[in-house]
Amino acid sequence: MFQPDCIICSEPLAVIATKKFRKKKKISVVYDITEWYPSMRMVENFSFPLNIVHAFKFFLIQLYAGFLSTHYIFGEDTKKFPLAYFFPFKKSIVLPYYPDNIYIHENIKQLEPNKITLCYTGQFSEEKGIGNFFAAINSLRNKKPELEISILLIGGARKEKDEKYFADQVKKYQFENIKIGTSTSFETFTEAYAEADICFDLRTLNYENHHCLPIKIFYYAASGKPVIYTDLKATRQHVDVSKFGFLVDPEDSDAIADCILQYLENPELYSEHAQNARIEYEQKYNWNFIKDSFVNFIKNSMK
Repeated sequence: MFQPDCIICSEPLAVIATKKFRKKKKISVVYDITEWYPSMRMVENFSFPLNIVHAFKFFLIQLYAGFLSTHYIFGEDTKKFPLAYFFPFKKSIVLPYYPDNIYIHENIKQLEPNKITLCYTGQFSEEKGIGNFFAAINSLRNKKPELEISILLIGGARKEKDEKYFADQVKKYQFENIKIGTSTSFETFTEAYAEADICFDLRTLNYENHHCLPIKIFYYAASGKPVIYTDLKATRQHVDVSKFGFLVDPEDSDAIADCILQYLENPELYSEHAQNARIEYEQKYNWNFIKDSFVNFIKNSMK
């Protein structure tokens, strides 16, 4: 029978499932907090006040998992609440979601005159910002009608309401050159958007999003893509986006369009940001720089 010396869990229920085993053998249980918990999607189907009741229930489950765990891995500083505050004496490490180079397809581009390809990947939903993305492109189209705009979408809608919202957005804007690709495997993700000039994440501003770092930014940087991202607290804390893109108010479509126009009117700025994106990845946001910290943390947890 397999007898582990350490168990690493990414969900609170997985942590709780280790309880009986830990009674038989003294081992370390490392809780890897990769998601905000409880998330809004866990209570969105409940109306008030049941949503509050269920959110509190999930919060207690999270605290119980934190109590049972011996160590913590936090994906970012903003996810330290509540466990690092309720259990300050438990050892922890902040380990960002940096890519391994084996999954990166580098494709640094030069802008073509009067042409641009804009890319959105992920869930086609209002909360994740597909509507903000379309609104920004529409503003760009109005500001520069002669510009040839190509739109690359990779992903899909997960829920019926998201499918309807996405269909309504497509009908509303009637973009001429739009390409929709299905979700790809993790290994081929960076190849799927290779033709893109700029990659976007314009998710809505709310409490949960402010505390969650959109990890695709590291993959975009690694493949040499300038980015335009929602100005989130977690992103500001962990990434100097000014080196290779812009942080914006996701609902200010005119300001976002102006950011795109900066690249079009100043191709040297675009080239600088594209090169910087790759350099920042190589020098800061690379798994090779943090893998030893992870290994040493796990080894020390078993002593």
